[in-house]
Amino acid sequence: MVCLFNAGQSMFSPAILFAVGVFAAVMYLPRTWGRIRWARSIRKSLPVALFALASYSQGAPVLLTLALALSAVGDFALSRAGTQAFLAGMLAFAVAHLAYIALMIGLGSSLHLSQWPLVLMMIALGLSTEWWLRPHTGDLKWPVRAYVGVILAMGLVALGLPDARSVALWGALLFVASDLILSIETFVLREEDNRRKLAGKAVWITYICAQIGLFWGLGAL
Repeated sequence: MVCLFNAGQSMFSPAILFAVGVFAAVMYLPRTWGRIRWARSIRKSLPVALFALASYSQGAPVLLTLALALSAVGDFALSRAGTQAFLAGMLAFAVAHLAYIALMIGLGSSLHLSQWPLVLMMIALGLSTEWWLRPHTGDLKWPVRAYVGVILAMGLVALGLPDARSVALWGALLFVASDLILSIETFVLREEDNRRKLAGKAVWITYICAQIGLFWGLGAL
């Protein structure tokens, strides 16, 4: 009986949960431009949900597990149709970023004067994004503006992480890049623009790599 219990535990070890999550992410890539349906929504949210389970079973920081779980909720919401689903997804991701920020600060994130060129570049990116996005966001102007501010803050806090956490820094920067591409896909490109399919794949690749970097660099495995 003990042997069976141990076998069951090893079957769902953090490393296996993480590996299955990566596999699920790869399998979802061809479906980034599929029809809106429940099966697709589950496939989209599954990879990061498995990362959250791996984080929990590993005993990683609670804030990391929370950020990953909220991201999975955001994935599910953004896979559904309608403004309310979009706002719910954006809110879930905003709170996930706040959890990442709190975790990074707890791990010793601290910006140094020598990093001012990178800080200025990050701020310039945020301000320029707000400038060119504003004419396209309509009634969503203020929610989008708030979200841009939150992810900008996450990127800035990540810049101050200790060198040993550099993988998490790259994860945070990839998250910023992923959301930037998503903004172009969602608000700028027209429905009939063939580049939307390419943008969707680019968003998914950068997003999953971002979550892997944050997962790995902030305490899991």
